[in-house]
Amino acid sequence: MKKLLSILLSSVLALPLAGDEQAFADFKHQDIMPSGAAFKVGEYLKYRVHYGILDAGYAELRVSREAEKYGHETYHVIGTGWSTGMFNWFFKVKDRYESYIDQKHLVPHYFIRDVYEGGYEINRDISFNHNTNKAYTENKEFDVPVGVQDLLSSFYYARSLDVSGMQPGDYFDIPLFLDMENYTMRMKYLGLETINSDVGKFECMKFRPMVQVGNVFRDEEALSLWVTNDDNHVPIRAQADVLVGSIKMDLIEYRNTKTKLNPL
Repeated sequence: MKKLLSILLSSVLALPLAGDEQAFADFKHQDIMPSGAAFKVGEYLKYRVHYGILDAGYAELRVSREAEKYGHETYHVIGTGWSTGMFNWFFKVKDRYESYIDQKHLVPHYFIRDVYEGGYEINRDISFNHNTNKAYTENKEFDVPVGVQDLLSSFYYARSLDVSGMQPGDYFDIPLFLDMENYTMRMKYLGLETINSDVGKFECMKFRPMVQVGNVFRDEEALSLWVTNDDNHVPIRAQADVLVGSIKMDLIEYRNTKTKLNPL
């Protein structure tokens, strides 16, 4: 359960980083690249999380600005999630994620993870040096892929990719560093769907993050994500079928999106 909530609530550093822009001059790692950030400073998104018929909790995502943080102009994004009501009795959640994302290249320089989920607790800071493709955590050094993302920055990076040419069945990969391991997050595009939500009806692009079958997910296509078919790519809904039921996360409030959201 803790792994699933980490995915949904994102649906996630002691060494200085070099600030040499020239090191990023040839920064490319896949055919689908960002066409500029799909978000802006001041954006706020709030989600309600349902577990079966229960209102399980809420998640908030905020974007602010940090000038010259770690030698670069960065977005400071903060994701928080917490359980509520009856869900608190048997699985209390209190999560906070922070990422400092390079404004030009949309890669993370610093990631903070502070989570408590049903007795599972972890506090971890990670710094990234994209000039040397290294990550540093707990006095350890790790090799990471070019353009690596953290759990939270991957959410904003994926939103910013130019997916206008994708056809149903196409996919893209995002390299991810989490819990001192490298992963590949594969996102499969399924086509367009209309979604009714608390904030309106939207034409959405449906994606399916390919997940690992095991203790949480029934199969590798158990998780679905719907994002607005516009320049914002705001996630409207995420839903996962798990071994012990279903979890859904719906957008219930938003402010300061890059462009105005236009419900149908």
